[in-house]
Amino acid sequence: MAVKKALVTGITGQDGSYLGELLLEKGYEVHGTSRRAPDLTRRSDGPPVGDRSTEHRLRVHYGDLSDGSRLAALLEQVQPDEIYHLAAQSHVRVSFDEPEFTGNTTGLGTVRLLEAVRITGLPCRFYQASSSEMFGAAPPPQHEGTPFHPRSPYGVAKVYAYWATRNYREAYGMYAVNGILFNHESPRRGPTFVTRKIATAAARVKAGLQDSLYLGNLEARRDWGYAREYVEAMWLMLQQEQPDDYVIATGTSHSVRDFAEHCFAHVGLDWRDHVRFDERYLRPSEVDDLVGDGSKAHRILGWKPSTHAPELARLMVDAELESLNSVGGASARRVVG
Repeated sequence: MAVKKALVTGITGQDGSYLGELLLEKGYEVHGTSRRAPDLTRRSDGPPVGDRSTEHRLRVHYGDLSDGSRLAALLEQVQPDEIYHLAAQSHVRVSFDEPEFTGNTTGLGTVRLLEAVRITGLPCRFYQASSSEMFGAAPPPQHEGTPFHPRSPYGVAKVYAYWATRNYREAYGMYAVNGILFNHESPRRGPTFVTRKIATAAARVKAGLQDSLYLGNLEARRDWGYAREYVEAMWLMLQQEQPDDYVIATGTSHSVRDFAEHCFAHVGLDWRDHVRFDERYLRPSEVDDLVGDGSKAHRILGWKPSTHAPELARLMVDAELESLNSVGGASARRVVG
């Protein structure tokens, strides 16, 4: 049987690295794109490119979502069976400072890739990484039929990309799906995202490397899951007979305050002694409560999460402690382990 080929945009990010690993395990030939130097061999937390059994099946290409002709040329070169479009400007707070860039990459970048698929005529399957931020102010729980009410330039751009994906499916018969993923985190999350900031701070405070953590809105509630589990849902969506859109979520709600409490308690500390408020981290318009109803994905895809916010917090803090131990030598091990 021919080996399946997958193209993963944004493969150097959190979701891309987990998805790359999953696809390699399933025997795929994996191609990825990155706006930076296309070399994953230096990543300690990315796909297992140092494994001789998989490295010949992974290749990363330079790819910029602002260049439609380059995307079309790349598709012609790779000839993928499946495309997982994960690349975007994905930081919600940053989108308020860079709304035009966010719209150009997160919104129009999706259209450029869809148009590249249409122009090349590839009979591939297309996954669009949609976001719970599209729901914004819509009351929870949110499901596939909940009206969108985005509260950030990022959310607005994702709504545009969502409808573009549906339009290309309906207008051109493309196999194109939207995975509406609620917040999913891991030790690979970028350091400026709130869950990673909290987990890192808890470990560093325990190790005596810092004393305080500054956060914005502690009352915001999110449905947090584990990114490693969520990429399995992405793959399952492209294995169905008919394309459709799915909410992927745990169905549970926790506040930023709760997550901080879980992280600091895991290292025997009281979060109230170390967390400070800083209005600079507030958004011009807030999203108060996102809780997903993932019953459709459970029913049709057979997907269900096993890791929820308390376990996720402990998992992320343990990864930070391990990182400190690995670089801190014996003195750090005495403090944190």
